[in-house]
Amino acid sequence: MKLTWYGHSAFRIETADAKILIDPYLIGNPSWTGGWEGPAEGITHVLLTHGHSDHVSGALEVLGKSGAMLVANFEICMYLVGKGASDKKINPGNIGGTVDCGGFTTTFVQALHSSSFPGDNGQNTYLGNPGGLVLHFPEDKTLYHMGDTDIFSDMALINELHEPKIGIVPVGDRFTMGGAVAALACRRFFDFDTVIPSHFGTFPIIDQTAEKFVAGMDGSDVKVALPKIGETITL
Repeated sequence: MKLTWYGHSAFRIETADAKILIDPYLIGNPSWTGGWEGPAEGITHVLLTHGHSDHVSGALEVLGKSGAMLVANFEICMYLVGKGASDKKINPGNIGGTVDCGGFTTTFVQALHSSSFPGDNGQNTYLGNPGGLVLHFPEDKTLYHMGDTDIFSDMALINELHEPKIGIVPVGDRFTMGGAVAALACRRFFDFDTVIPSHFGTFPIIDQTAEKFVAGMDGSDVKVALPKIGETITL
């Protein structure tokens, strides 16, 4: 499995059977100035954890170029269909459900956050419950993208049910758990082989580095991977 980070919570996951973009914040992302066209090359699936613009902006463009399948909750799928996404290429689900994506499955799990898309005059469009995404691959380790969330005790159930070995973990504080709490979540509730911190450094009002998370993971057996923005690593 190959993983590329585009800043914030945007990741490209490449396996033998799928090329996936998760939360492709590729337009308006202060951390990524490389455009959306390159990351969209060959993409088979676009997965969205929730509807905030710093997770969705770029999704429509990628879907239009690639013809990829959209995997998200029902409200996000219908919202993006209304904005021009193909209603023939959606695969909606909701918390607790698992959908077959062809080559892998996606299970929607809880996240403690909110979900909406900004509109005119300060009005927001509600886009369903936020979630995390657990990806099961037949030939690769299970990956859990937590989305935006705080720690919650039912993370223990997610680990029991899915046994993820790769975790993508928000650490930036203010809108998600901070690094120390994120490290506590990983150490207390999971048996990860590798964790990748995310959702930091993008805006001045969130933590600029993952140092608190790295310090919190010190002494554990878990590898903390810190790819540079745009860098591809092998997991």
